Amino acid sequence: MLSFLPSPLKGILSFLLALVNTICLTIPLIFLSLFKFIIPLPSAIVIVDKILIAIATLWININSLNSALFSKIDWDIRGMEKLKKKEWYLVMSNHQSWVDILVLQKTLNKKIPMLKFFLKKELIWVPFLGIAWWALDFPFMKRYSKKILAQKPHLRGKDLESTKKACKKFKHTPISIMNFVEGTRFTPQKNSNQKAPFTHLLTPRAGGVAFVLGSMGDYLHKIIDVTIIYPDKIPSFWDFLSGKPKKIIIDLKVLEVNQALKGDYFNDPEYKATFCKWLNRIWIEKDERISRIKNQ
Repeated sequence: MLSFLPSPLKGILSFLLALVNTICLTIPLIFLSLFKFIIPLPSAIVIVDKILIAIATLWININSLNSALFSKIDWDIRGMEKLKKKEWYLVMSNHQSWVDILVLQKTLNKKIPMLKFFLKKELIWVPFLGIAWWALDFPFMKRYSKKILAQKPHLRGKDLESTKKACKKFKHTPISIMNFVEGTRFTPQKNSNQKAPFTHLLTPRAGGVAFVLGSMGDYLHKIIDVTIIYPDKIPSFWDFLSGKPKKIIIDLKVLEVNQALKGDYFNDPEYKATFCKWLNRIWIEKDERISRIKNQ
């Protein structure tokens, strides 16, 4: 609608709208979350949770409208037909830009349960955001360093055990856990430094995915393998706000979570080796798929 405006002006207006949206919706989110402390009854918490998720969904919807207002993006989304709102998912994706988060939210919003991330337990103390993440039931995990485990070997496996307990609440509530498997954003320089056997990707880090499956393997039904492709160039957050991307391709593949994917990655060398082979095979296929789509 306003895509005719100069790019710098579009970027400024889009950023201001996103900022107002975030401030206006974060405040009621935080205040509503306090009811979990004041009225810790299961029935009341269920009602509050539904309201909180509705607020978060509204935030994503407004961000999507913001994008549509200032840009003309051709959204080429493939593989959506198998997605369901009432399934438990692990979402894996390649990572090239902070824009990826907005792309995933727009693509998967209302198609599957709201995307959530595993967070370090210490992040709960981040002002405002910590309680917002807690209110939205983002799973917090406690990890012990190798140094601590060497000093206190009895703690080995306790981090996974405590996270499993924290995730029990999701047994009756569908959830989508998001994981950027490469651990960082792709750049040609990082690809070269890693000497990765990929053209468009970095080497996948299996530990994060294995931790999610180890913590929530009893609840997760399926894995969504997402491939995000920017045909022209990888946009920065400012590029996205300024309406510069003309086309974005999102290719989805739904995989089953079978028993072979469940195990103790950190203490079972045989399972670890098998799991790494499985993930590397997916990444090889993803790299080939990106090359094929870009050539088309």
